[in-house]
Amino acid sequence: MTQIMGILNVTPDSFSDGGRYCTEANLRARIQELLTDGADIIDVGGESTRPGAEPVPPEEELARVLPAVRAIREQSGLPVSIDTTKAEVARQALLAGANIVNDISALEEDPAMLAVLRESGAEVVLMHRQGEPRTMQLAPHYEDVVAEIAGYLVRRIECLEAAGIDRARMILDPGLGFGKTSAHNLAILRNLPAFTRLGCRLLIGHSRKSFLGEITGQREAQQRDLATALVSAFCAAQNVAILRVHNVAATREALMVQAALQGHINR
Repeated sequence: MTQIMGILNVTPDSFSDGGRYCTEANLRARIQELLTDGADIIDVGGESTRPGAEPVPPEEELARVLPAVRAIREQSGLPVSIDTTKAEVARQALLAGANIVNDISALEEDPAMLAVLRESGAEVVLMHRQGEPRTMQLAPHYEDVVAEIAGYLVRRIECLEAAGIDRARMILDPGLGFGKTSAHNLAILRNLPAFTRLGCRLLIGHSRKSFLGEITGQREAQQRDLATALVSAFCAAQNVAILRVHNVAATREALMVQAALQGHINR
């Protein structure tokens, strides 16, 4: 069964919802919204990874994410994912109650992240990206985008296994929009079995991204929820384990319809 990872950005500059959940009242309202709408996991991010984003010091990132992780723990027992590339941020978030480390650098940016995972027993999302957020969309290029990303993810799996981290704790993310053109993103989505066959759960993070706007003509990120839901249903039909989205309610409905069409729900 495909799980829905609801996005909770506590950043001032994320591309879709930057600055909306930086007060305690708005933060708690967003958490309750995610719970009511049926999120299976909540992903907390304190540093924007949109194209062109500037890095954030670890102390500032911690000041943003720790209150959010603690607030979720007060309101729910759902799994919490911490979206960070910094070992110290991950370590403190895990101590505060997070269960998953979602690292867009696949543990390459901070060498200390491996030790954090070994000591904590947390699950980890390994994402592919080409370049880094400030420059990744300037001129992304691949000879074979699907083969190159799959090969990279296999190498990261092998690296983590050699460090003593079990494959069952790993979740793979091909990184839509992270150093990819719209054509690259579509090629990834058309070839999802190339990633599901790698022996780990697959996560897709397509929510409200610009390639959907290029297809539909929707310039505003918040207007791309229908396109997001359609892609969500498409991914669920191909055994994607986790969908990382902003609008959990729309995604939940899309998955219910997809399950009914496949005969998993009888009405």
